[in-house]
Amino acid sequence: MTMTGEQETARRVLEAATGWIGTPYRHQASQKGVGCDCLGLVRGIWRELYGREPEAPGPYAPDWAEAGGGDPLAEAARRHCRERPVVAARPGDLILFRWRPHLPAKHAGILYDARRFIHAYEGHAVTISALVPQWRRRIAAVFAFPD
Repeated sequence: MTMTGEQETARRVLEAATGWIGTPYRHQASQKGVGCDCLGLVRGIWRELYGREPEAPGPYAPDWAEAGGGDPLAEAARRHCRERPVVAARPGDLILFRWRPHLPAKHAGILYDARRFIHAYEGHAVTISALVPQWRRRIAAVFAFPD
């Protein structure tokens, strides 16, 4: 059976993402094996898939989402990826999380399977975490990487 372009892209996203597991957390970094934050993980995966990043995020403080206004992480994802309903999320999709309903999305990960996701978060290396209810209810948006 032949894979569709979307399935092949998802396979490549997961292959790239698992290669980052164990990379230490470093705010604003995006270097496999050296350090990354959640955005840096997504940026690194994008570089592996497409050769270069679609846009530079510029410097950002740890409280950027609360301080900046708008929903910059989701807006950037919409510029470069295909949004899909949260209930239609598939392995290999980019998932964005918001801590509270009135706040912008502030965390990103890659859906690994129906019950787990890959992400980088402060104090931990890139890891696969269970998509437990505390995470699941914070999903703000889901995006497919471009084919």
